[in-house]
Amino acid sequence: MKIQVYNTLTQTKEEFIPRKPGEVSLYVCGVTPYSDTHLGHARPSVIWDVIKKFFRYQGYKTFHVQNFTDVDDKIIQRAQEEGVSALEISQRYIDEYLESMDALGVERADVYPKVSEHMPEIVQLVETLIEKDHAYATQGDVFFHVASFPEYGKLSKQKLEELRQGTRFEVDPSKRDAADFALWKQAKPGEPAWDSPWGEGRPGWHIECSAMSYKYLGTEFDFHGGGNDLIFPHHENEIAQSEAATEEPLARYWVHNGMLNLKDMKMSKSLGNVISVQQLTARYPKELLRFYLLSTHYRSSLEYYEGKIEEVAKGWNRLNDTILKLQEDLVRANSEQPTDLDQKTLEKVAALERGLLEAFADDFNTAMAIGILFELVREINAYKHNGGNHLSVLKKAWDVFVLYGSDILGILQLEKQEQEGLVDPLLNLLLELREELRRTKNFALADKIRDQLTDLGITIEDTPQGPRWKV
Repeated sequence: MKIQVYNTLTQTKEEFIPRKPGEVSLYVCGVTPYSDTHLGHARPSVIWDVIKKFFRYQGYKTFHVQNFTDVDDKIIQRAQEEGVSALEISQRYIDEYLESMDALGVERADVYPKVSEHMPEIVQLVETLIEKDHAYATQGDVFFHVASFPEYGKLSKQKLEELRQGTRFEVDPSKRDAADFALWKQAKPGEPAWDSPWGEGRPGWHIECSAMSYKYLGTEFDFHGGGNDLIFPHHENEIAQSEAATEEPLARYWVHNGMLNLKDMKMSKSLGNVISVQQLTARYPKELLRFYLLSTHYRSSLEYYEGKIEEVAKGWNRLNDTILKLQEDLVRANSEQPTDLDQKTLEKVAALERGLLEAFADDFNTAMAIGILFELVREINAYKHNGGNHLSVLKKAWDVFVLYGSDILGILQLEKQEQEGLVDPLLNLLLELREELRRTKNFALADKIRDQLTDLGITIEDTPQGPRWKV
C-alpha cells in the first residue's frame, strides 16, 4: 500500500519513497530541558511513536534521532538562579522528560544526542560554511550569510526581502545583513563556553540540529519532524546552512504537528501555562492520555482545558468496555459452521480493517483510525445483539483491536485494571497458607508454593517479622 505524507516543503501530500529501501530515517527536534515536561512536548512524541510503529508494521526498519538542546539561554538563566551548572539543570530535566515519555508508553529514540557533546561536529560544520563563503566571522561571532543561499525561504514560503521588511531582526552592526543569523556566539562572562577557532563561545540554536542530524543520519534522510512553530526560523535556517554545506537536500519530508492550546493560547513554558506530564500520568491512565492526544489529526491544533480529559474518557471507556467484553466472549465462543450473519460480519470487519490501514497510510490520520475503531465497536455490539457468537468473527475483531488500537496507537487497556487491586490480598493469602503448612510441617507443599511463585517472578523472603514478597 502507498503511504501518503503531507510535506510542509511542497505543501502537498506525496507518496512516501524511502531513501533506502525498507528503511525509515527520521530526525525530530527535541526539548530544551530547563523545566518540567509538559503536554505540548508529549504530543509530537506520541505522534512519532505511532508513526514509527506503523512503519514497522509495514515491514520497515526505523532509525530515530531526537536531540536535546542542553545549551541554551533559558538553561543558563535557570542555572544562575539555582546556583548550579547549566549541564546539571539540563540533565535533571532530560531525566524527567525520559521518565515522562516512559509513563506515556512512548518508545525511546535510537539516539538522543546532546548539543554539549557535539561541539567538534558543530565547529567543523561552521568551518565548512566559512570555507564555502556562506558564513563569516566577526569579533568572536560567526554568522550565516542568508543572501548566499538563493533558496532561503523555501520551507516557510517567505521571501527574503519581505522578511527584512516585516521581521524584527536582532540589531547587530557586525552583521552584513540584518537577516543573517548566528552560527557561533562569543562567550559572555559567567556562561558555559567551548574552544573554537574564533575564540571561546557556544553555538547558535540552528547549527546544532544540522550538525547532529548530519552525524547520525548523513546528508539526506527521510523525515524531519517538529512543531509547526519551528518552521520559521529554526527549520528554515537548518535547511539553509545544511544544504549550503553539503549541496544536498536535508530531508525528503518535513512533517510538522500543530500546537496544543490552552484557552486559545499556545501551551508553553514561557507563558507559564504548562500542564506537566507527570501531573497527568498520576491522575489518568497512559492509554487515555494517548487517546486524547491522537484523537485529532496531528497537523491540527489540539485544545486542552480543565475537564477535557474527563470528557474524552467517556468515549475511551466505551471503547475499552467493548474490548474487555469481547475478551470474555472469546472464551464462550462457538466454532460451529459459520452462519450468514457470521460471514457478513466477517466481511464488514475485514472492510473496517482495510479502512484502518488506509487511514494510517493517508498522512498518519490517527483521528480517522480511532473513528473506525468505534465503527468496529458498533459492528461487534450489533453482531452480538443479533445472537452472533462465532469464534472466527470475535477473534478477527479482537485481532484488529489489538493490532491497531493497542500495538500501534497504544490507546487500549487489554486487562481489567480493577484486577490489580486483587494482587496484594491474594498473595498475602498464599503466604498465610504457606505459613500454616510450615507450622504443620508440610514443607513439601509450602516449598511448592514458594517455587511456583518464584517461577512467576515473585520472590518470597522469610524474615523474623514474617514472610515478605517482592516482584
